[in-house]
Order: sequence, then structure tokens, then C-alpha cells
Amino acid sequence: MTGPATGPAGDAGGGAGVITTVDYHTGGEPFRIVTGGAPDLPGDSVLDRRARASAPGGEADRVRRLLCHEPRGHADMYGCFLVPPDGPGAHLGALFWHKDGFSTACGHGTIALGVHAVREGLVEAVADGDTDVVVDVPSGRVTARVRSAGGRVEAVTFVNVPSYVIARAVPAAGAEVDLAYGGAVYACLPARAVGLAVRPEHLTDLIATARRIKAALAGHPATRHRGDERLSGVYGVIFYDELPGGDGHVHQRNVTVFADGEVDRSPCGSGTAARLALLHDEGVREPLAHHGIVGSAFRARVAGVTGEGVVPEIEGMAYRTGRHAFELDPADPIGTGFTLR
Repeated sequence: MTGPATGPAGDAGGGAGVITTVDYHTGGEPFRIVTGGAPDLPGDSVLDRRARASAPGGEADRVRRLLCHEPRGHADMYGCFLVPPDGPGAHLGALFWHKDGFSTACGHGTIALGVHAVREGLVEAVADGDTDVVVDVPSGRVTARVRSAGGRVEAVTFVNVPSYVIARAVPAAGAEVDLAYGGAVYACLPARAVGLAVRPEHLTDLIATARRIKAALAGHPATRHRGDERLSGVYGVIFYDELPGGDGHVHQRNVTVFADGEVDRSPCGSGTAARLALLHDEGVREPLAHHGIVGSAFRARVAGVTGEGVVPEIEGMAYRTGRHAFELDPADPIGTGFTLR
């Protein structure tokens, strides 16, 4: 257990008052978009804003904890602050966060942002056809291609940054993992390699194993981003099972354990991009049907190959779950909250 995560309760949230959000889920994974009461988030780029927001004890970090930790969130909560884009050509910027800090990429969140931008009128959209919502995130510029019919959003295709293989068969905590970049660095291995399967009843053991693997890879040269050290380090560990195919797709079931033991309920958007890079490197050219641990699925394919890596396109859908106004009573001894895992 960690928490309360602040000092005196009156300090929690930086005196931020009411914070409003619109919440979605993508494949079962939550995504909380802050629409009002966000902290000041200075910086020359989204990646720069991430570095500054990550400072422990700062206002951004306190508001993140307020929205992620119990009793307002939970150990697997996820969301973002909307920020200005890095430059012309993008509609908005997004600074992603989870219970332990700020991430560099988020595919399921980008899908939710596409739905949000169209439904809330942040981007002018066509009633029938595709509307591109361009988003600057810490890992670069991505696109949520929103498909509508009769004015209703039907699906979103997440077009990610180029993704690539970093290393193969790297020893870690008694296993061997393949490392790939999909906006963040992921360590991938079959669940059977550690005597497990991607099933809810194995989740506790999968989390514990992922923590050991991530700890064993801390500082390893194979976890470094080739262009920007701020994007280095293993963000998540992906366990996967092979599933029967036969419909023109490769089928796999996966669970991604990221940050400090946080579990992605969806098939993980940026993690799916990393899996696409690995499969393409193995000579696989069929699209990937990537199933999550709760039964949801993304459809993914390599849309092109550049000198930087493969260009992943990952289709999913997000659904709004509610609108919220959060506040913190100055007398509340719990402050910005706690986590139990």
C-alpha cells in the first residue's frame, strides 16, 4: 500500500478546486480526459511538458494522483491532460498519466481521444466517412482516424509512430524476452515460457513476473530508445498466447503489465504496435487480431515500412462512461488518496 500520497491534506491537489473530466473505456481500459481545472503544464513540446510534469510534488503530479488513486480512481486507472500541440498540423496534444507517473505513448487513449474530439466538436468531422484527429504525444505525432456513419462514430484506427525491434532473446529474470518500440519500449514473451497463460486466474502471477522482468532489465542497453533517451526504459511487459487463426489474421491473446504492476484491460495500443514490429521482423505479413485479457480485441496491420520502422494501424473503439466533477475537501485526511497495489 502507498498513501496517503501527499503531506498535509490541505496541500493535496495544489488547491485545484473542482476538476472536471469525461471518461471513456477502450476495450475495457479506462481513459479519463481532464476538461477543466487542469494544472499549469509548461513546456516547449509535449515531451518537454511530460518531463516537467513528472517532477515529484509538483501540481501536475498531485492532480494526477488525485484522479488516479483511490477513492476517485484505482491502481489501474489511466487518463490525460489536454495540452497545446507541438506545432501546425495537429489538432491537440495529450499528456498521458497513470497511477505511477506520466507515459510516453497510449494507443487506447488515442482511440478515445479520437471519439472525444469528434463527439464534443473539438474537430470538424464528416457524418459519413473518415475524419483524422491528429494528436501530438510525448513519443511523436499520431493520428486517430475516426470512421462515422450517419453521424455516429463506428470505429477508430490509431496510426502510430514508426515501430521497430530493438533486441531478441534478452535474458531477464529467468526468461528470455524480445524488446520492441511502439511509442514506448516493451518486453515481450509467450506466457507459457514462464509456465502461465493469459487468463484472469493467472493475473496475480503475471503481475509478479512482469515486475521481476522489468526490474531485471532496468538500465539494460537493449532498453534504450535509439534517438531520445527520454523515451528509453521498459514501460511494459507483454505476455501473449497463440490462438487458432484461419480467417486471414494471426490471432494472439495478450496482457500488458506496465508501470509498476498496472494491468491493461485492452489489448494495449502501443503494445500492439510493438508486437506488429516483432511479427513483421519474423516474416509475418497477415494482419493481427490482438485479443485482450477481458475478451476485447484490436485489429492491427502494418500499413507501410519506413527507414524508421513499420507504420502500425490499429483499429478499436472507445465508449463514453460518464462525466465527472472531482474535488478535495481540505479537511480530508486521505488527501490525494492511496493505492493498494
